Amino acid sequence: MDQRQLQLLENKVDEIVQLCEQLDKENRALKANALHWRTEREQLIEKTDTARAKVESMIQRLRALEKES
Repeated sequence: MDQRQLQLLENKVDEIVQLCEQLDKENRALKANALHWRTEREQLIEKTDTARAKVESMIQRLRALEKES
């Protein structure tokens, strides 16, 4: 290989290394976002379950009051 070919190869390798670093950074950001969304989803499910339980409790109390009347 002559010097020009070696320089071209080195440039390509540098480009690949930069691309790998960029992809790694993006991958880390995506994983962090995914963790954030999973955590938020779990919190929303928990809040929904709590609200559902409260509504069901209110409905039962209303039915009990209805039967007493």
